[in-house]
Parts: sequence; C-alpha cells; structure tokens
Amino acid sequence: MPKRILQGTVTSDQNEQTVTVLVERRFTHPVMKKTVRSTKKYRAHDANNQFKVGDTVRIQECAPVSKTKRWEVLAEASA
Repeated sequence: MPKRILQGTVTSDQNEQTVTVLVERRFTHPVMKKTVRSTKKYRAHDANNQFKVGDTVRIQECAPVSKTKRWEVLAEASA
C-alpha cells in the first residue's frame, strides 16, 4: 500500500529533530452541503532541524520514530 503524503504548515519547531505540522482538509458536509474546514496536527521527524515555523512542508508516513512521531518531512512544498 502506498504511503500517504500530506501538505501543511509548520506550527512548532521547539523540539529537537521534530516539527509539528498543521494539516487542513476541506470537504462538503453531507447534510448542509457547505464546505467545512477541518484541521489536524501531526508530529513529523526533521532530522536536520531545517524547517522553521511558517514553512509549508510535505510529510510522508513512515515507521514509528518515537511515541508520537509516525511521519517524516519530505521537503518544503513548492508554491
């Protein structure tokens, strides 16, 4: 099965080799037919500490790195 790739914004880089990425998804509500924004935070492995708060990055699923990290940063997303 292919690994999922998500795009989001770095909201925290205070921990060593870890960034917190806020991923937003939009979907149509089944009853109201209104576009709803839903967000979720993922903790991703950043081996070189190269990403800072505000960067838009792409993250990919990986084997567990720690208790909370199951994602790794691929690269900075191009605009």
